[in-house]
Parts: sequence; structure tokens; C-alpha cells
Amino acid sequence: MQIRPAQDADLDAVAAIYAHEVATGISTFDLVPPPRTYWESRLSGAEPGDHLVVAEVDGEVLGYAYSTSYRPRPAYALTRETSVYLAAEARGRGLGRLLYDDLLPRLRRDGVHTALALIALPNSASVALHRGCGFEEIGVLREVGRKFDRWIDTAWFQLILS
Repeated sequence: MQIRPAQDADLDAVAAIYAHEVATGISTFDLVPPPRTYWESRLSGAEPGDHLVVAEVDGEVLGYAYSTSYRPRPAYALTRETSVYLAAEARGRGLGRLLYDDLLPRLRRDGVHTALALIALPNSASVALHRGCGFEEIGVLREVGRKFDRWIDTAWFQLILS
């Protein structure tokens, strides 16, 4: 198993993992998978703290984690929102933790102060992952997303990095 920065050749696999979650899960509130250009922009993030890393097992990308700006205003420059997505067959194998063990030190090296993660509820595996990595739950937003004909809550998790 290898955790490494994503490359252009990984983007189709990354997009497929995400598209599966769009179609079957609540971890994203997207209803239509974004085009490849969306993933290209994630890959080419030019700001300190913008990263896309992948988990590769036997030559196959089975998961990824990324960090991106939290909000577009300058005062948020040292805050990043993070996300982890795994292929369905890769869940429960510790890949999410390995991805965060790579991503979070990158954020620290970049001088990022705060990492945030938004988790759609219920999602006990993601909650456990974030708590295990040191994130703390800071609040729940009730019924903010609607997908699969039901209202979904989200919880914000925060990790102070510096």
C-alpha cells in the first residue's frame, strides 16, 4: 500500500470513487458527479494547504483525501476543509487513517492552523476516523441537506494543527 500525492493519471479513479458516493451515499450532497475538470482543479491547487493524496493498493487507487480552502475570504487563508473518500471495497481497512496520517502533516508544514471536516449523519465510521485523528465535534446542523427523499444533518469537526 502506498499513500502519495495524486497525479493526473489517478483522476479517473478518484472521480469514479466520488461518483459512486454521489449515486449511493450521503457523504456528499452532490447529486451529479462533477466533470473531470473539477478534479484537475483539485490536483492543481496553488494555495499552501491545497493537497490531493491517494491510497494505492496493488496499482489501484482505492481512496483519496484532499484539503481545500474553507471560504474564499483572506482571513480564512490558514483554514482548510478536508475530505476522505474510499472505494466501497476498501472501507474498514484503515486506509482513511493512513490518508489523514499523510495529509495532516502536509497541512502543518504549510502553516495551516485549522482543519475542518463536514460529516453527513449518520456516519459512524467517519466520525470514528475524525475523532481518532484528533478532530473534535463542534456542532451539528440539522436538516441542511436533502438527498434520497430525506433530510440529512451534518456535523462540523475541527482540528487545531498549530
